[in-house]
Amino acid sequence: MSGIGGTRRDFLKAAGFGAAAIAASGYTLARAQSAPGKPNVLMIMVDDLGYGDLSSYGATDLKTPHIDRLVTAGVRFDNFYANCPVCSPTRASLLTGRYPDLVGVPGVIRTHLQNNWGHMPSHVVLLPKLLKPAGYHTAIVGKWHLGLESPNTPNDRGFDHFGGYLGDMMDDYYKHRRHGINYMRLNEKEIDPPGHATDLFTDWAIDYISERSKSKQPFFLYLAYNAPHTPIQPPADWLERVKKRQGGMTDKRAKLVALIEHMDDGIGKVIAAVKACGASDNTLVIFTSDNGGQLSVGANNGPLRAGKQDMYEGGIRVPMCAVWPGKIKPGTRSERVGLTMDLLPTICEAAGASITHQIDGRSILPTLLGKRQPQEDRFLFWVRREGGHYGGRAYYAARYGDYKLVQNSPFEPMQLFNLKDDPQEQNPLSSRNRIYQKLFGALGNHIIEAGAVPWEKYPARVADS
Repeated sequence: MSGIGGTRRDFLKAAGFGAAAIAASGYTLARAQSAPGKPNVLMIMVDDLGYGDLSSYGATDLKTPHIDRLVTAGVRFDNFYANCPVCSPTRASLLTGRYPDLVGVPGVIRTHLQNNWGHMPSHVVLLPKLLKPAGYHTAIVGKWHLGLESPNTPNDRGFDHFGGYLGDMMDDYYKHRRHGINYMRLNEKEIDPPGHATDLFTDWAIDYISERSKSKQPFFLYLAYNAPHTPIQPPADWLERVKKRQGGMTDKRAKLVALIEHMDDGIGKVIAAVKACGASDNTLVIFTSDNGGQLSVGANNGPLRAGKQDMYEGGIRVPMCAVWPGKIKPGTRSERVGLTMDLLPTICEAAGASITHQIDGRSILPTLLGKRQPQEDRFLFWVRREGGHYGGRAYYAARYGDYKLVQNSPFEPMQLFNLKDDPQEQNPLSSRNRIYQKLFGALGNHIIEAGAVPWEKYPARVADS
């Protein structure tokens, strides 16, 4: 197993480990030393995984045994939502506990100014800065997607360690470039390691867990795979295995299935590392996706309507489970509605970290622990701003109880659905419905609030008169 930049030693040195720890590093992992009262936290977020693209969530043509074991080892959520149907906003919500448009990220952060739809200002507090006073060492391995340069890199925003990719998507899983630019980093250093990105992120996560387990200090690891995002580029042997097993499957579907199964194998190795170092009994593991699956590349969102980029359920409802041995009862399920932004206060409560500023998320830790937690009486909002055929306009969804208001493009009218009676969103209710007006008004107030938050890195150029 190689570390970031090609050698394990370089990775460990850059991660702040001393000579003794480096010399002792290897495949035999040390026993965990973190204090029992402070759990380690492993937050796994995958990229564009559809609601129906796990065997534990109903898929019959793929095998995801390692994620499935997580699902059965803890609590599975059936009504968990990403904060946005695309990448950057959901990641902003995970790390801030806020609606993404309230922290300057209503859309995807990209390389070129003309197609960039977010910029998170420096005053916004991110999760690692909350965990540090509670005694945590914090790291992100994998995809960042919240800024491409200082002061918006992971280290600038509070992470003690970063090994991964600053950008949005990779044009190639092996070359790790976007628009010809290398966004791979070891902390602030540009690196160019060989290998499939999924394998690299898996190995780097294992290296981090291995070394941190030797310390009494608890750790928070945000493991953000870029799989199964496009390009759908699984290793050749994984694709061959799927084709041999699943005769008659289309090439498009086979490639996606292989990419997902390869990622599942990596997650299995990471969980095995947690167990090998004796930390599993004191580690809270949370797994979810940043948005729904992309239908055009063969994703399966189960019974849900539409997919990535859509405000219908297939674009925003995602798999989610949490495991914490001795704390979370295995084999349990929850119908509770939760959002990505709820994970920040949940993690903070579990870690004993204080939150003294305003957030939008609500801790779901009582639900994870099997305690009674009535559903909060709250409005929920989704926004995405985008260029291209969207013309830089935003579109929205809002939910209150079982009712959901959907505008699936800036050029469509809003429609009201009762998700309890109409889970596939096929029968819109009248716009004269009292709930329609209630949701419409609440969404309008949210848009006004978000309007005060700048999301452009630079002011737009004013055309010469």
